[in-house]
Amino acid sequence: MVSGGESAQPGCNFALYAFRFHFRACDSVFFPSGKAGNIVRGAFGVLLRKLTCVPECTDARTCPRRFSCPYARMFEPHAIGHGPSGFADPPRPFVFRAAHLDGCRVPAGSRFHFDVHVFDVRNPAPQYFALAFAQLAREGLGPGRGRAELLRVEQLGRDRQPAAVVFQGAGFADPDLAPPIVIGLRPAPKPVRRVRIRFLTPTELKAAGELALRPEFAILFARIRDRLSALRTFYGAGPLAMDFRGMGQRAGRVALGRTALRWSETSRRSGRTGQQHPFGGFTGEVEYEGELAEFLPFLEAAQWTGVGRQAVWGKGEISVAVAA
Repeated sequence: MVSGGESAQPGCNFALYAFRFHFRACDSVFFPSGKAGNIVRGAFGVLLRKLTCVPECTDARTCPRRFSCPYARMFEPHAIGHGPSGFADPPRPFVFRAAHLDGCRVPAGSRFHFDVHVFDVRNPAPQYFALAFAQLAREGLGPGRGRAELLRVEQLGRDRQPAAVVFQGAGFADPDLAPPIVIGLRPAPKPVRRVRIRFLTPTELKAAGELALRPEFAILFARIRDRLSALRTFYGAGPLAMDFRGMGQRAGRVALGRTALRWSETSRRSGRTGQQHPFGGFTGEVEYEGELAEFLPFLEAAQWTGVGRQAVWGKGEISVAVAA
């Protein structure tokens, strides 16, 4: 099997698993524009709870089985004591990548896929995702409840190419996963003066409790740093070994250059409460200029984790390129 990572000192890397779920549409399956990730995430929570919760459970946050229950652990994690800065409770240990399905209608007989990135490297539990998605596909996806069939699940390497087949047909193909993707967070070996970031899905960044109107680099880096640190603290090898204050000060010296952003606004309906929630943010492209070598690995890691509010629904997906 192929490792998707690279070596780095234990306190200065970030690890994750990435899986791709392949389906065949039995009926026409429709994903409304801007809502594919939310449809997948919401349905996954409902099905996972049905599959794993005991009948007498009325609240996963207070259930006595919450620390062993897959649903509570993955979908409604609850901190014991105080979590890292900005996180009263742990972030959910996964994100969905389904934006390529936004606005798509998949004809019966055609195939489609979406990805899941899992940050609980101690217990990635691909079997629960596979069981929930197989049942979800049978019951139907999207507004028209189009049925589908889960064909296989692949584990991806850092190049986003298959490293192993986890699930095939009706069963698990191999009980052993390939090693996780490991992203070293030490500075890039060569100077980096300019990077270009595309916000692929709506992104909301907060600073001092307020919505940031411009993605200044210090704000973007702070949100990435906090997210990586929280995910690693709760689900990985422990807190990052880094100079948080010093890196934050140096991030403030990186300039926001060319911007080409637009704001999108929609809403999502909670399947649990029935309430409508705003679901917006900016998309587009920006460039940053300055001494960026030490920040580039964090930006690359954020391509897997997402950044900002509601990242678990697929918001805050970014791509990063070193600009000439």
